[in-house]
Amino acid sequence: MNWKTLITMTLVGLISAASAVGLYRWLQPEPAVVQAAAYPPTRLAGYDAPALANPGQPIDFTMAAALSTPAVVHVKTTYTPKASSANRNLDFFFRDFFGQEQMPYQQQQPARQASGSGVIVSSDGYIVTNNHVVENADEIEVILFDKKTLKAKLIGSDPSTDLALLKVENSSLPYMPFGNSDSVRIGEWVLAVGNPFELENTVTAGIVSAKGRNINILSRGQNQPAIESFIQTDAAVNPGNSGGALVNTRGELIGINTAIATPTGTFAGYSFAVPVNIVRKVIADLMDYGIVQRAYLGVLIDVNKQDLGGVYISEIIPGTASAESDLRVGDVITKINNFKVGSFPQLQEQVSKYQPGDKVTVDYIRDGKERSTTLTLKNADKSTSLVSKPELSSSSALGVTLQALEKSDLEKFKIERGVRVARVGEGLLAQRTRIADGFIITGVNDKPVASPQEVESLIKASKGTATIEGFYPNYPYKIYNYSLFLD
Repeated sequence: MNWKTLITMTLVGLISAASAVGLYRWLQPEPAVVQAAAYPPTRLAGYDAPALANPGQPIDFTMAAALSTPAVVHVKTTYTPKASSANRNLDFFFRDFFGQEQMPYQQQQPARQASGSGVIVSSDGYIVTNNHVVENADEIEVILFDKKTLKAKLIGSDPSTDLALLKVENSSLPYMPFGNSDSVRIGEWVLAVGNPFELENTVTAGIVSAKGRNINILSRGQNQPAIESFIQTDAAVNPGNSGGALVNTRGELIGINTAIATPTGTFAGYSFAVPVNIVRKVIADLMDYGIVQRAYLGVLIDVNKQDLGGVYISEIIPGTASAESDLRVGDVITKINNFKVGSFPQLQEQVSKYQPGDKVTVDYIRDGKERSTTLTLKNADKSTSLVSKPELSSSSALGVTLQALEKSDLEKFKIERGVRVARVGEGLLAQRTRIADGFIITGVNDKPVASPQEVESLIKASKGTATIEGFYPNYPYKIYNYSLFLD
């Protein structure tokens, strides 16, 4: 091989190697090169809560967890399942076929248990949880952080916010201080603390991903207006954590965990908590009055008109607080007592803090100009008076809890008197009729009734059969007559 051939082969090899390297570099992205002399200092784009943003130190939730976990309890309830409509229909079949004497009344179903979490909010034993955790409970037990079990009494509940207040007899319990949900910011770190399935406390972390969320979950199956302005987080909340605490990094209560967004029944990315400023108002009313003192502006909102910087008034209800103020249809409400309201849930949240008779300042926009007015809030009866807890009467013989109707209900249904069946338990009405929760009794044996005592008295005075007449709130124009066969 001569020297010319050797040079040629060497050049070909070098060109091939360079081509291969070039092709590899073309197929693979170039690595980023940071030159310290040419660029300012950089760091990963993580988020540190302002209170915890110490350079070089990771976020530490141990203090918040240690402060909050002793105040979160396990809530266990015992309840008796209601008879199914299928069984009650079967009862009617036997009654019609065999006659009254041979009708095989359904046997009492065994008691069942359900559970959730709760948060101790005072050293003397007040505990807040979700209404759906204790609803229809015959007995309620609370298991404390130290495994001690106590009987709990239901002080009151509010289906409109899905909150309930319990009380246990103890004077030295660890409790969780209230934070301020109005000051909670999107992106803020939070902890979800629960006590599910008696597995001791569970703590998960996440951030606030949204505020003022309305997910249309509380309006299901109830006749009261729902107040939904949830704090949305990505902290994991699973079944058994309902009624548990949403906690900020200082260990303060900022919400009660209530719902999750899920296609499977388990946590799938988002959870929702009732803001603590709503919680604080509801439990204070339940402590003082046994019922929530709810105030209303008296306006209807057009939720389809968005991007107005507030909420658009589509109608003003006569006789209400708004009707006696400077507000008009077409105005856009922007603030309540200087708190911004950009949506209907946010408006509900702010108004829910107040009682009938309270004065609030409403900022609004009309014809492009900012205006302000002060009005006095009223209750559902269009009065500034505080309302008393509706009369309740439990009848062990009938197996129901009856409730006298309020003035607002009478006006709504355009009736002069009536009694609501607040709950159907185990007893004659459950066994021998198909009356369900919420039924409004207007008469017994063709005689009008206005109180639970009148219902009981007329039924007891009946001979053989009592005829119960009424309607269901969702179908006020359809009259039902139930025949109650007596022994």
